Amino acid sequence: MIHLPITALDLLRARILARTAARLLAHFSSCVDLGEVTVTREDDQDVHHRVFCDRLLANGARCALPTEHSRPCGGRWPRQPYGHSHDTR
Repeated sequence: MIHLPITALDLLRARILARTAARLLAHFSSCVDLGEVTVTREDDQDVHHRVFCDRLLANGARCALPTEHSRPCGGRWPRQPYGHSHDTR
């Protein structure tokens, strides 16, 4: 477990920052469980707010969209191994 205290202006910005950091870390390590990423308010650290929807999809994948999204759930983006560039053709 890594606990990394960072302050954000509000819950929305905290979730955006946490999603960005988690996706970046997941790009480098398969040990990151995006579905378990949460944020808390500094004065109420017992209440965790999920960052990703993480609902189980019919194909067994997990929804990679933010919590409280308005479009249908969608699976995880395919991951590129570290050091491989994306195909731009």
